[in-house]
Amino acid sequence: MRISSYSFLAVLLASAAAVCSAQTTRIEKPDADHPGILKPEIDKIDPPNWWVGLPSPMLLVHGQCLKDAQFTVSGKTVKLTRTQVSANGHWAFLWLDTRSAEPQMLEITAGNHQGHATRSFLLAERSHDPHAHSGFSTADVLYLIMPDRFARGASTSEAPDENRAAPRGWHGGNLAGIEEHLGYLQQLGVTALWMTPINSNGAMPDSYHGYAATDLYAADSHFGTLAGYQQLSAALHRRGMKLVIDMVPNHIGLQHPWVKDPPASDWLHGSVAHHLQIDSDFHSLLDPHAPRQAWLDTTTGWFADSMPDLNQENPLVEKYLIQNTLWWVETANLDGIRFDTFPYVGRAFWSDLDATLNSVYPHLTTVGEIFDRDPRITSFFAGSLERRGADGVFDTGLYTPFDFPVCFAIRDILTEDKPMTELSEILSQDSLYPHPERLVTFIGNHDTPRFLTLAGGDLARLKLGLGLIATLRGMPVIYSGDEIGMTGGADPDNRHDFPGGFPGDARTAFTDAGRTAAEEDIFRWTTGLLAYREAHAELKTGVEQNLLADADAFAFVRSAEASGCGAGQASERLLIVVNKGAKSQAVEIPAQGTWLAGCSVFVPSAAAPGAMPRQSDGKLLIEQPAESMSIYTVR
Repeated sequence: MRISSYSFLAVLLASAAAVCSAQTTRIEKPDADHPGILKPEIDKIDPPNWWVGLPSPMLLVHGQCLKDAQFTVSGKTVKLTRTQVSANGHWAFLWLDTRSAEPQMLEITAGNHQGHATRSFLLAERSHDPHAHSGFSTADVLYLIMPDRFARGASTSEAPDENRAAPRGWHGGNLAGIEEHLGYLQQLGVTALWMTPINSNGAMPDSYHGYAATDLYAADSHFGTLAGYQQLSAALHRRGMKLVIDMVPNHIGLQHPWVKDPPASDWLHGSVAHHLQIDSDFHSLLDPHAPRQAWLDTTTGWFADSMPDLNQENPLVEKYLIQNTLWWVETANLDGIRFDTFPYVGRAFWSDLDATLNSVYPHLTTVGEIFDRDPRITSFFAGSLERRGADGVFDTGLYTPFDFPVCFAIRDILTEDKPMTELSEILSQDSLYPHPERLVTFIGNHDTPRFLTLAGGDLARLKLGLGLIATLRGMPVIYSGDEIGMTGGADPDNRHDFPGGFPGDARTAFTDAGRTAAEEDIFRWTTGLLAYREAHAELKTGVEQNLLADADAFAFVRSAEASGCGAGQASERLLIVVNKGAKSQAVEIPAQGTWLAGCSVFVPSAAAPGAMPRQSDGKLLIEQPAESMSIYTVR
């Protein structure tokens, strides 16, 4: 286990007495007029820098002997408006007023009769990158990467604790490896990249996934440096692509310094010895009549014993986390945010965070993880609408949730042979969402078994799953490896290394020549669909009408206009027909009274060709082959 110097210092200080002693600081004798008070020391400031034009910051200063120190901030038109110091003198909160400030280097000083400690603090000019903070949308295709399992940069070497044979160990993938394969992502049709967290998890054993942070203002050295993350962002923007960060305001790692030495007594919900276990039943959160005790475990319980829960009800914690979000967005010129464990954090926090984000970055968009198959639950957390729940009346401000209900429905119908009507029933509940068109669709991610494994290796079923998320309303997400049919069961078996991403790999799936026949088949199907999607605005921004669903077949239309092919309607429509059955099916689709009314030309697409339809008595007749999808351009 690797322990950072900051983490080691925090553990050491946690056992010290509230009053500084000569054994814990490098000074001469204590002041005779102030016994027990020693020279202050400052070893860390969060955030490490800030920008003019952003909301005035609250600094969290860490050090020693800060209890009786006097703080000053030297800088032009910058004011220190308030201070608050922890009882043990290890933490100090400093509120600055930077509303009238210009870019400059500030000096933060803590002093007493024994001496003083000073740290520089940069107040910088904001980014002028015209491509930054643009937000993702349904016009995008998002690609999910676990950095440790994707690729290692050619110029980087193996870390001492890497062990690719360990399912939960560090394997060596990094930011440089991702940057080297951006061309592959573009070839696939990806326009936006989401990576699991890159925060430092260095003191947490086997935390390659990034969800157990030990420093919220540092990149983990396994992945690279903060400069490397900024370089990746710039490389994406040069290609016209976007970067989405994974933020985790719900919890931290057990080895974070706050666990043994919290900045405030209620910084965390509970302690290592005494804490609630998480409850993942979200229904009580929707109930405006539920007592607090009914949902307390959900918002205050520890996500795991190794992941302490942060107390966002504490204004200091809320301010810290909101600033941390702004810092990453500005530092790396981010375009969007994926919020982890969204329902486990009170909606008041999300509402405040969104208000701040929207005021600073009006085009930046956010997506939240609400891991539940019930649309009533996922829609409850969607923004743009105030909803009354157990915790009051709030608009979370969330741009969109992940569409877990559709994900579960697609997996049910294609891997468990449930009827296609299950998907249409889920889609029929879109009215629960303020903006169902924004929903983020997927067939699997790093927390679920691989789709192809659940489908028993049936490549045709995987193609149908990928085809559905490429053509249904919303923005599709592809979990790295699904485009080549990677397999795996539950975590960590679903997180294998990408073939060819690491030195010594026998072959590489990043190239046509390195892929197996099955991998190439899935890859070409996926690239063809995404290219077709890119070429047809109806699939990116159009509306959807579902025409037919039975045990095996599902048919729907995507169109720029919610109307048929009448006079004056010049735009095309796309008809998508799916048959998951083991046999060919004669699909009878209603045309009269639908968006197919008046349409007479049906052209099969190259991406997903089908038989030529026949029209009869206001209906469309299509012989749809077994386990297939067809797309028609309709006029």
